[in-house]
Amino acid sequence: MAINDELFEQEYHENCPGCKVDRWTLRRFHIVQPKELIIIWVVVLCTVLPISSLYPFLYFMVRDFNVAEKEEDISYYAGYVGSAYMIGRTFSSVLWGMIADRYGRKPVIILGTLSVVIFNTIFGFSVNYWMAIITRFLLGFFNGVLGTTKAYACELFPKEYQGLGLSTTSTSWGIGLVIGPALGGFLAQPAEKFPSLVSSDSLFGRFPYLLPCLCISIFTFVVTIGVTWLPETLHIHKNNELGSTSDASIAEEKDSTLLSLLKNWPLMSSIIVYCVFSLHDMAYTEIFSLWAESPKSLGGLNYTTDDVGMVLSITGACLLLSQTTFFPIAERIFGPIMIARISGVLSIPLLTTYPYIALLTGFMLTFTLNLASIVKNVLSISIITATVMLQNKVVDQHQRGAANGLAMTLQAIASAIGPTCGRALLSWSLKRQNAAFLPGAQMIFFILNVIEGLGVLSTFKPFLITNP
Repeated sequence: MAINDELFEQEYHENCPGCKVDRWTLRRFHIVQPKELIIIWVVVLCTVLPISSLYPFLYFMVRDFNVAEKEEDISYYAGYVGSAYMIGRTFSSVLWGMIADRYGRKPVIILGTLSVVIFNTIFGFSVNYWMAIITRFLLGFFNGVLGTTKAYACELFPKEYQGLGLSTTSTSWGIGLVIGPALGGFLAQPAEKFPSLVSSDSLFGRFPYLLPCLCISIFTFVVTIGVTWLPETLHIHKNNELGSTSDASIAEEKDSTLLSLLKNWPLMSSIIVYCVFSLHDMAYTEIFSLWAESPKSLGGLNYTTDDVGMVLSITGACLLLSQTTFFPIAERIFGPIMIARISGVLSIPLLTTYPYIALLTGFMLTFTLNLASIVKNVLSISIITATVMLQNKVVDQHQRGAANGLAMTLQAIASAIGPTCGRALLSWSLKRQNAAFLPGAQMIFFILNVIEGLGVLSTFKPFLITNP
């Protein structure tokens, strides 16, 4: 331990929180404590639950607002409420990243979780359409947690465990997309579902969509209290004699501008690759549920929402196991770029089989669909985690927050485009049942494969460049 201190002493600054974390990591001989993984896992979960929990009840919420003149217009208005969060995040992600680079990761994470507590609760009290849209926009605008947490995970863990830290954020995101809809579907409209427990005149009877929002807010408030004990990882080096920032710090601050990030092609190329795969994943997520719930006559599975929820629940459980065990080992052996390529290539033949899975029945259908869903989502999360690792490796710490914020901005745009295009393309594909070329569902999965193929091609030079 004394030897480690001597090796580190030259770079250690007494009052720098980042240096304290680095020394602490060195002294414990690069051992990862489970509580660190758990904290990161629950922080990301607090971010994703408000995004996904409204999906099951959004249609009924907009219907109750009486804003749509016709029933078929409800989905149109619901789309704006659903996308308001991503629009808010698009406008603010870079700003929160730059604040994290200037003032630290911990304040941004605390402010982000507090925003979930406040605005998600207010959303549950929404009494009209515009109140719902504004609160969702503010929820996204003030939440800079996800990008900052990815930067934080790279700095909190030793280098050899950064893959584990980042895979924890990806896994939490994937599981939140499963838990959130289940929570929202089960707890929304409690007076109708549990009339013996909740009366129509009670608080949850007058605000039928408050209960799931309130449960998420209470959980997030508890997490916020726990986050206050997190160590800060940002390096803040001051000139001891003059009490002002050093020349090196001034140069770092100058380099942390958005323009310098845009000129950093290794960063921008990795972000573009990340967005291509994110576009594919968001489209696939939307298409999978709609395809599974479509009737057999249109090439679907004729599944109920409960059937789809069961498939996603099993997939989520397997994601947690895979990303905490398989991915860190694979990343050390192959590296992030090769993982992205291998996972992308394997996804293409897997997606090709989906229209043929619909021809199965009974146990074979259930078993095959669950297996395909597990493998597909494991491959997708592995790609996303690998591309996030590339982003964080090609920038220095003083730019890492802004870089992740920029990635979140572009990813939010892709997340808004993916589901919208996915719904439209699936509807068009299912109408082509008698087409000579790729009839029915074969066309939509072919289009997904084209996007996946473009993503794989973009991982090669000269497009994707990594720093030596």
